[in-house]
Amino acid sequence: MNRTVLVLREPEIRRLLDPASCLEAVENAFTAYATGGASLPAVINLDVEESRGEVHIKAGHLRGTPQYAVKIASGFYDNPSRGLPQNDGMVLVFEAQTGVPSALLLDNGFITELRTGSAGAVAAKHLARRDARVVGVVGCGHQARFQLESLALVRPFDDVRIYGRRPDRARARVEQLAADPAIPRGCRVTAVREVREAVEGADIVVTVTSSREPLVRAAWLSPGAHVTAVGSDGPDKRELHTDVLRRADLIVADSRSQCLLLGEIHHAVAEGAIPEERIGCELGEITAGKKPGRRSDAEITVCDLTGVGVQDVAAAALVLARARAAGAGQPIAL
Repeated sequence: MNRTVLVLREPEIRRLLDPASCLEAVENAFTAYATGGASLPAVINLDVEESRGEVHIKAGHLRGTPQYAVKIASGFYDNPSRGLPQNDGMVLVFEAQTGVPSALLLDNGFITELRTGSAGAVAAKHLARRDARVVGVVGCGHQARFQLESLALVRPFDDVRIYGRRPDRARARVEQLAADPAIPRGCRVTAVREVREAVEGADIVVTVTSSREPLVRAAWLSPGAHVTAVGSDGPDKRELHTDVLRRADLIVADSRSQCLLLGEIHHAVAEGAIPEERIGCELGEITAGKKPGRRSDAEITVCDLTGVGVQDVAAAALVLARARAAGAGQPIAL
């Protein structure tokens, strides 16, 4: 039997996967995960300490769909000084009926970036106030842009404040976003010097750093604020002081079991700041209509996004279906 693997590279993948379609696919994947329609193993985390690198391996299968996928994503924090991108990765897609490899998506981490932005938008869609206008972003890397571009699909914000540990990088990100057609027209985008300046008065706070020390304090949050915590995807990372989760009226996990091992919920429970029972629900329970999202304009809500494999499966499946329909990619015989 002749077998081939379809190889797709980053430029093709970028053309095939747009933010709006990815958002829809990711939201459906959360729903499937929360309603028993997905298989999801534990995350494999590998630290390459001598190179200041970290590797995350995530996999999943949406039951009843023709493929499953395994995603390998890495972050090597000294790479920019070597003229290399900090983040990289690829997605391997297999046929669910036979286990035969069907596609190799050489996306250089693009799928991870976009599906993470999509997850942030899904969280805001259900947890942020409908009249939210001011967004505070803690972190100025590529994910800051992906979060804002996807957020613009669900909330018409008009004021963005960005904090970055390196002011020159924060200013460069502001200049890029000011010219980004995906950002609402007329939106004011500014760089701020302190985390507090980004958080105070914000309707939506998004944290996108690799910090190992908490950055955001509960006292800075306004009534009715929503916090999407994105950067803490390892057991030693954290961006929120535990007082943020203690103050929150509603705490939502992308995966309850995973958030007890990684992320902001993990730290808050481990330190005794909150009991495990304070986890209100999983995001997919809200998207499925099983649990309510925001219940009042005064609530403070927190969503802990540690990243689940069904997001990668959903995005990869969409890329592969569109590639086959368009005749894109390079088939290689096995």
